[in-house]
Parts: sequence; structure tokens; C-alpha cells
Amino acid sequence: MTLTDELLAELGDPGLEQIAGMLGTGTTTARDVVQAVSGVIIGGLAANTRYLDGAEALRGALDDHVDTDPFSGDVASLTRDGQSILGHVLGGQGTEHAAAGLARFAGIDSGSVMKLLPLIAPMVMSLLADRAAGRDLDADALADDLSREQAAVPDDLSDLIDGLLSTIFGGGVPQQSGPYEPGPRAGGHGAPDGHELAPGSSNSDW
Repeated sequence: MTLTDELLAELGDPGLEQIAGMLGTGTTTARDVVQAVSGVIIGGLAANTRYLDGAEALRGALDDHVDTDPFSGDVASLTRDGQSILGHVLGGQGTEHAAAGLARFAGIDSGSVMKLLPLIAPMVMSLLADRAAGRDLDADALADDLSREQAAVPDDLSDLIDGLLSTIFGGGVPQQSGPYEPGPRAGGHGAPDGHELAPGSSNSDW
């Protein structure tokens, strides 16, 4: 079962109905959006593991998310946690770009997606943290696991997600295998087209 499958199972029909209400859509579209949002977050996490020390930073950060229950948390605390996570994973401009692209895909307002992204991010982190702890994954194994997760994105979403990640990370989307590559730190230094990049090795406080 993929992380996205686990996410959808944890949300269940009641969770999807709430998200549909937030987005102003039916539950089928809400499910598609959740899958796409999850795919972008997972892809961003995978991309971070290719930055110098990024996998180690992420593995350490996951320890703070073990045995948490974001699925029953209040919206305000989830949003604060999620905004911090997204800042590390995608960067501020990257998060806005992802929201705009996902909104175009679903035919909905980007503001609604900007509200959903920080709610889903802590859920993905919690599920990944529990998996890493349960399987005793080290940084290298975590990076491999995230690469497999990214490869498991449904075909009808892969072009959308790959395109968004390629723009956010300047083409540095991780492949199935290969050495980790150092990347720019936050602030957009060296970022193509002015896009802010996820900081990788500077992720000391998630």
C-alpha cells in the first residue's frame, strides 16, 4: 500500500466529504485532488533527499512525527505544522506554484488548494514517520522508499506532478536511483526562473 493509499484510507469517506466541502467539489474530484496533493508532497520529500544531507535531515525530522494523529487534530494546529513542512519541502514560491497548478488541474480556486496543502502535509509526514520507525529505515533506505513512492503515482497524475516538481526544483526531480546531489539553500539562490528551492541540508527544524 502506498502512502497515498494509506492517506485515503485514514481520511475515509467522512474526510473526503469534508475536503469536498472545502474545495466546493464532489467527493470524486476531492479524491483526485488529495491524490495529486499527496503526490506533490511525496515528490518534494523525495527531491529533498537528493540535496546534500537532505535525507539525513528528513530522517531526523520524522522522529518528531512518530505516533502523532493529524487526522483528528484541529485545523489551526495542522495548518501551522503543515505550513512549516511545506516551507521545507517545496519552499514558499514552490508551494504557491503547486497550488496554482493543482487548481488548474481540478478546475477550482487556488486559494482552496492553498488551504488544503498544509492540512495534507502533516498527514503524509505522520504516515511516513510511522513507516520509517516501523521498518527501521535509515536515511538511505528512506530515500529509496520515497523514490518508489514517487514512481507509484497513478499514470493519469504523473505528467501533472512531474511537471510541477520539475518547475519547482528546476529539473532536479529524483530518479529511481543515483547518488544524492547537493542543492541550493532556501531563498532561491541558483534557482531557475526565480523559483525558490527546497533547502535540503538546511532542514534542521521541521
